[in-house]
Amino acid sequence: MLIGIDAHLCEVEVDVSHRGLQRTLIVGLPQAAVKESIERVRRAVINSGYAFPHNPLAVNLAPADVKKEGPALDLAIAVGVLRGVGFLQNDKHRHFMIAGELALDGGVRKIKGALSMALLARDKGMTGVIVPAENALEAAVVEGIEVYPVSSLAQAVSFLGEQLELEPYELNGEMYQASQLAPQLDFAEVRGQEAVKRAITIACSANHNLLMVGPPGTGKTMLAQRIPAILPSLSRTESLETTRIYSAMGLLPEGVALMDQRPVRTPHHSATAQALIGGGTIPKPGEVSLAHHGILFLDELPEFQRYVLEMLRQPLEGGEVTVARAYGSIKFPARFMLVAAMNPTPSGYASDNPKVREKYLAKLSGPLLDRIDIHVEVPAVPYRELTGRHSGTSSQSMREQVTRARDVQRKRFKDNQTTNARMDSKQLKQFCDLSDGCLLLMKQAMDELGLSARAYDKVRRVARTIADIEGSEHIQEHHLAEAVQYRLLDRKF
Repeated sequence: MLIGIDAHLCEVEVDVSHRGLQRTLIVGLPQAAVKESIERVRRAVINSGYAFPHNPLAVNLAPADVKKEGPALDLAIAVGVLRGVGFLQNDKHRHFMIAGELALDGGVRKIKGALSMALLARDKGMTGVIVPAENALEAAVVEGIEVYPVSSLAQAVSFLGEQLELEPYELNGEMYQASQLAPQLDFAEVRGQEAVKRAITIACSANHNLLMVGPPGTGKTMLAQRIPAILPSLSRTESLETTRIYSAMGLLPEGVALMDQRPVRTPHHSATAQALIGGGTIPKPGEVSLAHHGILFLDELPEFQRYVLEMLRQPLEGGEVTVARAYGSIKFPARFMLVAAMNPTPSGYASDNPKVREKYLAKLSGPLLDRIDIHVEVPAVPYRELTGRHSGTSSQSMREQVTRARDVQRKRFKDNQTTNARMDSKQLKQFCDLSDGCLLLMKQAMDELGLSARAYDKVRRVARTIADIEGSEHIQEHHLAEAVQYRLLDRKF
């Protein structure tokens, strides 16, 4: 069974004796879909050609103090019933983790979280997993566990009863690549905005959070849509983590074994806190978790409810969210790159009354802005650049710079997931040492802009990334000066 995105072992016990029972019971905190499963199981067993007991049954789902939801326990309950009436004579089922939703005709339907289930089975040292045929592809990416796909109850029972031989599902070495689902957009199609492209390159080189500020029609959304084209593909570890979330939510694209393209989530500004962060009676991941190892794009940032935006502080700082409910407290991974866009005023144009502009910007709290590494202005594109034939910087050129900087960071941290944006205090001290000239420049910037201690660290991280792009071992004054320029909203209006 799934709790959040993690699979937990649920032992199904079936008592077919009728002593002391007035009606069939399912105990162990079952939710509605689980309570209804006994009727699905009954019809599936009968329509598959097996005899179903006429007397009342008792089904226990252990551990009894954890709520059970979803139809994934159907197949295990059916196997338990048939074992109880003596149709299955052996205990082969004890060596397998079994999950599947049953149709009334005995067919086995797709479930959520097959990847998490396979990971749990491997960790528990089980022989293999029996899953619906539609889930075999995602479960088979887990190494060290055998995956047996079944399309019907009869097939599963025949395999467990050793009347039918099944071969474990194996990948052919060719995993369907999600990146082939849609062509990549090119930055060369965006006219002008070379300074913004430079800021985007820096942001993508180390997963720095980015905020673009500019009037309508300047290309903010166009620029954001092209960011995935310059990001590196997911590593094996990142891909497993990301795919597990989408598998648990039932959002894994058809035919995809492992996601190789970084996810991009674009919630509307009317999104609730539960939709963005996660929640529910039994907590489910929100948009921030679906953007894990990818991009969360928030357009019209000030239009989001302020209390919803404030909830982004925890994932931006720690890379995870904790959802606490009466049911329990669950942590979801949420290590994403935030890309946000906004107009400078409600009307969209900076020429409005300064008080109106300040009131609009006040919708964004200082602590939230502190957590955004790069603030960049996206000005209106001059007519000459708009109608010119020069295409400007392309995605290929930007991707080469990003790849070069990522390679430097991989060697520095000896880790494929750690980037400059995620450096801790110890790493900041070790890799972002500033010369006397840089320290003087930093002091001047902090005095004039009123930077916080967190913003000071953000500037150093960005400066480190700029130095990596240029292949410089040490942070130079011009690297730091450029990084300071990206604190647009820290300046006094």
